[in-house]
Amino acid sequence: MIPFDWEEPETLKEAVALLDPDDPTIRPIAGGTALMLMMKAGVFTPSLLVSLAKIESRYSEIRVDSAGALRIGAMASLSQLEQSTEAMARFPVMRRALRTLSNVRVRNVARVGGALAHGDPHMDLPPLLAALGAKVSVTGQKGTREIAVEDLYAGYYETTLEKNELIAGAIVPPLNGAKTVYMKVTSRSADDWPALNIGVHLKLDGPGHIREARVVVSAATEKVTRLKETERLLVSAGVSDALLRQAGDVATGEVSFLSDAHGSAAYKRELLRIYLARVVREALS
Repeated sequence: MIPFDWEEPETLKEAVALLDPDDPTIRPIAGGTALMLMMKAGVFTPSLLVSLAKIESRYSEIRVDSAGALRIGAMASLSQLEQSTEAMARFPVMRRALRTLSNVRVRNVARVGGALAHGDPHMDLPPLLAALGAKVSVTGQKGTREIAVEDLYAGYYETTLEKNELIAGAIVPPLNGAKTVYMKVTSRSADDWPALNIGVHLKLDGPGHIREARVVVSAATEKVTRLKETERLLVSAGVSDALLRQAGDVATGEVSFLSDAHGSAAYKRELLRIYLARVVREALS
């Protein structure tokens, strides 16, 4: 690798100050599981890496606030989230998802903030948190703001973050009785990169009657994508096999599918058609 400079600020504010929006060769680094691979492959050659390893310890904490929301510090590792008894008890959908999120070696190193900021549509955490209606807290040189996870992505490896902004944490609202199911569909091993990620979040008025719906997909698409037309259809009538078939058709018409090493666009289209019905049925059960 080409030599580069290394800074280890001790506060998030200092880290943000080191970022230059006009210099794309300056990057923050958290766990580095993705960034180091890009550097080794020669895809990215930094002039300066700003390590977040020494910033305030509160950015590594996971806690539930007084309103019941889960607050995850950006520097918490994926393993730390997986092992959080409080988080897993309140959001059991996370336990299932995190078990197949890459492998334990990566989960021990990768950080929540990096997994959200990287912008790779194949990653599990963004669609999972988007399905749960989560937001990220972002800190920049102009102050702080919150962005819904579903609005964090602009395209393939593109986010809506400014070049001098960092994710400080994620806020997941309480379920309050809602049903959430997330499925990762792979063409090889369970922890491999997916051909499709799909999550649904349903609030029910009774058996088979959906009051509110949130449907999110990625991996088959160039970014995390919310299927709003499909959501409107799901709340328009009682759930039936015919409605779910229609919802599958609507869903496949809402997105542009991405062909890659994990499946063709046509294959992913059929995956979405099939798995939409599966996740809805599982949430209703």
